[in-house]
Amino acid sequence: MPDISGTGKLLIIAGIFLVVIGGLITIFGKVFPLGRLPGDIFIQKGNFTFYFPLVSGILVSLILTIILNLIFRR
Repeated sequence: MPDISGTGKLLIIAGIFLVVIGGLITIFGKVFPLGRLPGDIFIQKGNFTFYFPLVSGILVSLILTIILNLIFRR
């Protein structure tokens, strides 16, 4: 039988990482209104609502790109 303890450890670390990120989003969501920035598309007509976080998505992508480039730089 193959040893899968490495997979278990990876899943535990990923779970802890997701809990920490979720907590940070909850805390900083009140300080920094990500998802309600100028440039995010929000249309509401009657009982129809369309929301597309264009600027928020670009901002998150830019921040993650910078962080990951700093971490994995060779």
